Amino acid sequence: MLNSFFQQDSANQLAGFLPILVIFGIFYLLLFRPMQKQKKDTQTMLSQLANGHIVVTSGGIVGTIVSMSSSDDTLVIRVKPDNIKLQIARSSVAALAKEETKS
Repeated sequence: MLNSFFQQDSANQLAGFLPILVIFGIFYLLLFRPMQKQKKDTQTMLSQLANGHIVVTSGGIVGTIVSMSSSDDTLVIRVKPDNIKLQIARSSVAALAKEETKS
């Protein structure tokens, strides 16, 4: 009788712990995995930047890359309409802008 009590108790503990594991699994699939994918995509985009690409900074500035410095990870972008050149950190680039279509 004592042996069956311990077997029942360990089964109840496992059944009580199972919902917590399911919740962690759901959090991983819905939160952590997409964040990891987005971070990987951003790192890939930043490593593939080149002169002539039109970028959008995290501050909302849109400009064309004029030059890149690999020593201190900075970019020089040209901003329209007055062709002002700004030096920004590579990490402040949020996205590549769509290329303007000429018709």
